[in-house]
Amino acid sequence: MNKKNRIYLAGPFFNEQQIKRLDEIQDLLEQNETIGDIFRPASAEYTDAKVGSFEWQSAVFKHDINNINVSDVVVAMLDYKIEENDTEPDSGTVWECGYAFANNIPVVAVRNVSDLPLNLMLAGSLTAFFNGSENVKKIKDYDFNQLMTRYEDVKVF
Repeated sequence: MNKKNRIYLAGPFFNEQQIKRLDEIQDLLEQNETIGDIFRPASAEYTDAKVGSFEWQSAVFKHDINNINVSDVVVAMLDYKIEENDTEPDSGTVWECGYAFANNIPVVAVRNVSDLPLNLMLAGSLTAFFNGSENVKKIKDYDFNQLMTRYEDVKVF
């Protein structure tokens, strides 16, 4: 019997394009028989304090950290500003990857734009990397129970 893994789906969600990319990844993950629950930051609004206040910041930070801690794998969308060919992923997403790695939680990354280099430290923290829009689709068949190391050729800097 396949274990159903809990996924923390990290990635920027600051505009419609970013949300659409995360929706697409979530749809692929939901088709994967080794995936159970998927948590997305910002999916549960904290409404007891004003957005941006210290109380709100602290509550959201703790909530997200707790959800990384109880996840089996972090899946990270590394595309940030595709329209600008920005080589750097969202800083919050990178932080979540580093936190997961430091806590022995595997990190699987996806990125639609395949011709951009990836930071060496981020690349080194990944268990698997689905690089390029056609390769991203393969995540629906990836075995999250085996967590095989998987990389496409990628330039690092």
